[in-house]
Amino acid sequence: MAREVQPLTDAELIARHVRFEPRRPSGARLVETGVGVWIIVEYLRDVVAGDIEQAAADYDLPVEAVRAALAFYRLHPAPFDARILLNAAV
Repeated sequence: MAREVQPLTDAELIARHVRFEPRRPSGARLVETGVGVWIIVEYLRDVVAGDIEQAAADYDLPVEAVRAALAFYRLHPAPFDARILLNAAV
C-alpha cells in the first residue's frame, strides 16, 4: 500500500524556500532566484488575481516556492505591505 505524502507545513516551506535578510528592504527573498517576497505578493495581488500556479510559471519557480512566499508574508505582512505601497507610489 502506497504511503500518502503529506503537504509541507508553512514552516517547512519557509525553511526550504525563503531566506530572511534583515538588512535588506522587506527582509526576505526566495532562495531559488533571489526574488523578493514582496514582489511575489504584489504580483499575486495585482497581476494574476491570486493564481499561485500562474505566478510560479511566470517567475519560473516551483509552486512550493510561491506558497512559501505567501506563508512568510502571512507571518509578517506589515513590512511587505509598506514596500508594496512604496513601490506603487513611485
